[in-house]
Amino acid sequence: MPALNTTRTNRSEPARLQTLVGLSLAAGIFGLWLASHIYGVFFFPLEGWNWLAAPFLIALQSWCFVGLFIIAHDAMHGSLAPGRPRLNDRIGTVLLFLYAGFAYGKLRGAHFDHHKHSGTPGDPDFDADHPRSAARWYVTFFKRYFGWLSVLYVSAVVTSYVVLLGASLWNVTVFYGIPAILSSVQLFYFGTYRPHRHEDNRFADRHNARSLDYSWLASLASCFHFGYHREHHIAPKTPWWGLPALRRDRGEQPRRTI
Repeated sequence: MPALNTTRTNRSEPARLQTLVGLSLAAGIFGLWLASHIYGVFFFPLEGWNWLAAPFLIALQSWCFVGLFIIAHDAMHGSLAPGRPRLNDRIGTVLLFLYAGFAYGKLRGAHFDHHKHSGTPGDPDFDADHPRSAARWYVTFFKRYFGWLSVLYVSAVVTSYVVLLGASLWNVTVFYGIPAILSSVQLFYFGTYRPHRHEDNRFADRHNARSLDYSWLASLASCFHFGYHREHHIAPKTPWWGLPALRRDRGEQPRRTI
């Protein structure tokens, strides 16, 4: 009996470590998003030389928005906190709602359909009519996911910030509206279009996905390693921060160094 308990404990150690790392990184990303969001919307003076610093804060906010979505994405797959489905679902629900008023259950179902029908007409992320056009595909992508609930949510946030909390409409636009839109473009381009677009050379397997040939740093900056997309489709239970190691283990080394 003691041996059985020890075996169970040993088997749970990787899951515990993955949970600890995943939740710690999630807390850091969320904290950075919240702090930069509050500072930009309520305290950053958009005047004089400060306009030169604004693009850097916008870029940081956009990256953090992407991070919120990627954490929620890991929650969908249960890789944020392995073996704790309720915790995964709760965190995913909160983060997707904060991101754009998204309904977690609906988006999770669509994402599982994406994995099941990747790169085919049955894939909700895919535009079968424009498999090579980034602009047209993005419009299709945007219309499918940003519905009336997102419009109501964003309207409520903007109204609350400006009318109730006294934020400048300029600041709300620059440090909330622009980063949110840019993050959707970032997620689409690096996490959907580039990995799944049709090219002259065929996909390697049924996943209909390619990995971007980016270095560790460029991969992190572009989309939290979501550009290592074929690895994600092969092993969807691998968390975002584990994708570079999985890529190395598969014998794939990025040729780019920046």
